[in-house]
Amino acid sequence: MPSDSHAETLKAISDDKSLFVFKTIALTSPDSSSLQHKTKLTRKQYYTRTYRLIRAGLIKRRNGKYFLTAYGKIIYDAQKIIENAHTNFWKLKAIDSLEVSDDERSLKERKKIIDTLIDDKDLKQSLLAKSMR
Repeated sequence: MPSDSHAETLKAISDDKSLFVFKTIALTSPDSSSLQHKTKLTRKQYYTRTYRLIRAGLIKRRNGKYFLTAYGKIIYDAQKIIENAHTNFWKLKAIDSLEVSDDERSLKERKKIIDTLIDDKDLKQSLLAKSMR
């Protein structure tokens, strides 16, 4: 069972080292020794971070290997969207800077600009869904 709040989930991946551990597990399903070697963390750092990820319900260990839980897979996908948004930060700022009224013509222009600037389909879908409301 994951922790009682989504804040605990975010806290479990909130620092760069924890996020790296989480992403490494998502991409490779490593065993404990190779995970510790790949992450280059001290023993304490390694166990603290894996414990938090397990406690948050993001990962499990089975047969000596770590893997994402179903919940962890959803959080990993959400994290990828956040990462893509961060990569496209300045393009998103440019979209924000365009003053758009609610008329249909402006919405079409906004869609065209989003289609031109943003390649990531998840970001594009999110932006277009927000602009249609």
